[in-house]
Amino acid sequence: METEQIDAELDQPGAGELLAQSLLRLAYNGPDGTPRVVPIGFLWTRRRIVICTATTSPKVRALAARPDVAATLDAGDTPADARSLLIRGTATLETVDGVPDEYLEAASKVLDAEQIPVFETNVRAMYEQMVRISIQPTWAKFFDFGSGRLPAFLRELAEGR
Repeated sequence: METEQIDAELDQPGAGELLAQSLLRLAYNGPDGTPRVVPIGFLWTRRRIVICTATTSPKVRALAARPDVAATLDAGDTPADARSLLIRGTATLETVDGVPDEYLEAASKVLDAEQIPVFETNVRAMYEQMVRISIQPTWAKFFDFGSGRLPAFLRELAEGR
């Protein structure tokens, strides 16, 4: 998929709302080669998905060997308000000293302002190093079922093809 097409999908107003959420589901192949899907906190930087984790996390070893990933973000409780953003990409890993700013920024999406300093103190005491996982989207698709922005196979069914 071309960069312009990826950007067009990620720039959809509904996609932006999903990218502001606190959790996404990350799919990757584990150390044994079998698939995993994990809910995980993240930060969208307008170019990449950033996830930070412990250096000992199983996903670090798995992604170092197999960096292709998929992610999904969803919202809506009824068909009329269902929205979904699907992303495929390649992960790059960087071990950093201390706690990356992106980790704290991602956590601030779910913490009250008065909780952030306590959280930061605790995580800085826990982690000497962390791994910053940056996911560069190589494919993206935004669906808004209520507005008719459907997967092609559903659109074709709805149009009677």
